[in-house]
Amino acid sequence: MHTARFTLDPAFTVGEVNPRLFGSFVEHLGRCVYTGVFEPGHPAADDKGLRRDVLDLVRELGVTAVRYPGGNFVSGYKWEDSVGPAEDRPRRLDLAWHSTETNRFGLSEYIDFLRKIGPQAEPMMAVNLGTRGVAEALELQEYANHTEGTALSDLRVSHGDKDPFGIRLWCLGNEMDGPWQTGHKTAEEYGRLAAETARAMRQMDPGVELVACGSSSQSMPTFAEWEATVLKETYDLVDYISLHAYYWPEDGDIDSFLASAVDMESFIDNVVATADHVGARLKSKKKINLSFDEWNVWYLPEWESHAKTFEQHDWPEAPRLLEDNYSVTDAVVFGSLLIALLRHADRVTVACLAQLVNVIAPIMTEPGGPAWRQTTFFPFAQAARHGRGQVLDVRVDSPTYRTKKYGETDLLHATAVRADDGTVTVFAVNRGRTDALPLEVALAGLGLTRVVEHSALADADPDARNTLDDPERVTPHPVDGTALRDGTLNAVLEPLSWNVIRLA
Repeated sequence: MHTARFTLDPAFTVGEVNPRLFGSFVEHLGRCVYTGVFEPGHPAADDKGLRRDVLDLVRELGVTAVRYPGGNFVSGYKWEDSVGPAEDRPRRLDLAWHSTETNRFGLSEYIDFLRKIGPQAEPMMAVNLGTRGVAEALELQEYANHTEGTALSDLRVSHGDKDPFGIRLWCLGNEMDGPWQTGHKTAEEYGRLAAETARAMRQMDPGVELVACGSSSQSMPTFAEWEATVLKETYDLVDYISLHAYYWPEDGDIDSFLASAVDMESFIDNVVATADHVGARLKSKKKINLSFDEWNVWYLPEWESHAKTFEQHDWPEAPRLLEDNYSVTDAVVFGSLLIALLRHADRVTVACLAQLVNVIAPIMTEPGGPAWRQTTFFPFAQAARHGRGQVLDVRVDSPTYRTKKYGETDLLHATAVRADDGTVTVFAVNRGRTDALPLEVALAGLGLTRVVEHSALADADPDARNTLDDPERVTPHPVDGTALRDGTLNAVLEPLSWNVIRLA
């Protein structure tokens, strides 16, 4: 067996991990909200209809910023529908997901959900720049954030929310480059509207943080040109440009699927280069950061096939949509995507796993029944818990394997994070499907003397998954034999595995 190697040195770092890197996403899509986070009458529901069992799992997951209410949904969203007495809120057709939206869960319920998760849960609100514009964005901002004494802030108080919601982080629309988006725009049209919206929102509150829409994927025909045009209009007005990416095994190509993070890292690098080019052209010293506010494994072709079966007259409430059941293989790819985000923590300072519950999610629920963890739950929870601090620069020397999409690719994908107390956590994926991978890490100047823990998510059956009937089929397990001697860490990574090695 060939050995993979790298060196860790505290003098060589990437950057500090922003807690917002461990954000997620709640959209009015399928059962993410209804019978997901919100199910009045459920045995575990609290007095506001929030499922306590789901809240417990969300806390365990370690989620920080939560993007809301979409997604494609936001491009037809009327924020006024989601406030006031629930029984008075209108039912609307949702064009994005061909569903009926009851609005029983709205803005106040979203803020209540975040507060019950805990102080680490921060709102990330999207405004509708598809069918609406500057005026409606300002109205929502005033309703949500102004203290009192105006028509809209007093309306919020009359609805029972005396304290402002304090939303600092705002998305200026969603995927406006996509022809599937209600109100789709050209880069010039969107850039102008985003700039005017940003300017107006900053007039109300100069301290808001704003995310402009980047490309919906690197494969979009307008990719890079879209970012350049939008940022030319908005560079001095926004703080972030967004990225969205989803991965699945195309045509059953598992080897390329396991290397999906190659594409993610390329996407990040290309957006950074484009943003910095615009900054240079504008002679600006400001750096635009990246908000990777949708990412996940998603079996997109299955959704596209299902969408073709919709009956045009049928607009169901909270249908079962996008409820992918994730395998061990999916979880290893998912962990590799987390590693890619951490490896770019200097510029990716917001990221949102799409989504949180039921819809391509780490948490699943059954209406009236239990909630459980998917295989992807574990890499996210471990990274959110142990991936805080300074990301160390990791340059791997790894055996490779051949992929159809990406050519020769490293079997090892890894990063490491040094916490404030000096402890170090190595996150590593072995992409090899059949062979274990020996790992050797040289530790320079870190003062580490012992292995605290080595856990792995792997299974003899790469298709193993957690289900309603067998919710704990897959969990991380301890790995024996990992040792730290004379400044060198030695470990063996199981085939097709996600690994967390903690050192002190």
